[in-house]
Amino acid sequence: MSDLLTYRARLAAPVHAVRRALTDPAELRVWFAEHAEVELPQRYAFWGRHTPEGDAPHQRLLHADERTLRFAWLLDGVETTSELELTPAQESTELTLRQSHFVFAEAMSGSSIRGVLQTFWALSIANLAAHLEGRPLLPRTDFTSADLRGELVIDAPVDRVWASLTDSEQASAWFGYPIGIEPWVGGRYAMGGFETGHAAKVVDLDPGRKLSVDWGPVGVQTWELAESGGRTKLTFVQSGFDEGNPPYASWCGSVAGLSELRRFHEMADWRPIWLAVEMPSGV
Repeated sequence: MSDLLTYRARLAAPVHAVRRALTDPAELRVWFAEHAEVELPQRYAFWGRHTPEGDAPHQRLLHADERTLRFAWLLDGVETTSELELTPAQESTELTLRQSHFVFAEAMSGSSIRGVLQTFWALSIANLAAHLEGRPLLPRTDFTSADLRGELVIDAPVDRVWASLTDSEQASAWFGYPIGIEPWVGGRYAMGGFETGHAAKVVDLDPGRKLSVDWGPVGVQTWELAESGGRTKLTFVQSGFDEGNPPYASWCGSVAGLSELRRFHEMADWRPIWLAVEMPSGV
């Protein structure tokens, strides 16, 4: 398994609870897939509208023990390999996800459903963390729909959430990657920071309430904030893309990031779940 996409995440639960969430079909249907069937060590299958190419189960179990789960997953005619490994840590579990056959160019172009693998797993692991922490799940991607919208309630005042969405330092902290933001219409929204030279454009801004960013071919992302009983309801929509080829990779990634935005505001001793992300060589 060379040239792997690798995630390492810290989950606030013991190994046995994480393994149960990964292998109990009832739990999988809560946080991961619309349909799941598990009969270890013979079968591990999931499918449905929240799964890429989820018309039917396309997985083949390769290995399962108390700490490791490995399966082949046929996507766009290619058999990829997914591996999840659990390591006990102090009052938590470290999850390592290794995924073969991810090509960043396919994510950018939408030329293969395999292009969603990076952000699909990011959103899935974020929802696994939320499930184990007893938090509401993030909206799971419906791969049968071109309607990319969802909402999230954050236990923090609107002004604090707005600041964390529009201040470069705060946004870089919770997203875990440098973001340069010029919070005015026509300003830059630069993943990687202003020095990268690849910035999206702020196209709409209503201070304290609404921010829209144009990302080019993948469309416009809009965040709207509303007060809700002392908390903040965040509504997010992606629009203006080719509906024949929805930007699922971009959508999954933006929704996954909102998991840490919520934890950033709601946890007094916040620290991100992510320990490391390693992209395949040649990306």
